[in-house]
Amino acid sequence: MQHSLQKKTAKGAAAKAAALVFLALLAAPFSYYAAVFGIDGLGGGPQRDSYLFVPGAAWSNAAISLHMLIGAALPVLAPLQLGLGLSGRLPALHRWLGRLLILAACVTAAGGLAFTAWQGTIGGWPMDTGFSVYGLLLLAAALQTARLARQGQTARHRRWALRLLVLAMGSWLYRVQYGLWALATGGAASNPQFTGGFDLFMNAGFYLPWLLLLELILRRRPSAP
Repeated sequence: MQHSLQKKTAKGAAAKAAALVFLALLAAPFSYYAAVFGIDGLGGGPQRDSYLFVPGAAWSNAAISLHMLIGAALPVLAPLQLGLGLSGRLPALHRWLGRLLILAACVTAAGGLAFTAWQGTIGGWPMDTGFSVYGLLLLAAALQTARLARQGQTARHRRWALRLLVLAMGSWLYRVQYGLWALATGGAASNPQFTGGFDLFMNAGFYLPWLLLLELILRRRPSAP
């Protein structure tokens, strides 16, 4: 009986690991695009024609470019950090990758918050608010995950790492959800100014529902993950 339970647990862990690695692979093309966008914005390539860049706004242009470049690592690095099982097999590598992930999350959050404060988003104050809350949550989750790891609170560290994972996938989820909405509805309730009904929902809809779902799972399974 116990042997059967152990096999079932091992299979479940393997399935979760495979799903996380697959998630990283799905996000890789977006990460490549974001990295190239950031490099171009920092002067390493041809300047893109984008509403994100404003002529003469050197600081906000640099902030959004850094946000894109460093943030490109998050949707790939976060699921791999959890999915490869390095904490048990290669703890030193797990710690160093964790530090890299935390640093990337903090820089990404800071860049996005700085851009929103200096330049503002195309969608006005509703988008400014939703994106700023996202940046603050990303920063808080990164710092809390690191703090609990240093304190050796493994169970709480893992739960915060899951919250960080959800937030790290935010930029990718934003694009995926818009793409699926366009396929399903032809882009209903959305416009180039990002003031439509769906646009307003998406100001927080790319992270808040997923965080709430995770919290429900964690509350129903106190021992999770």
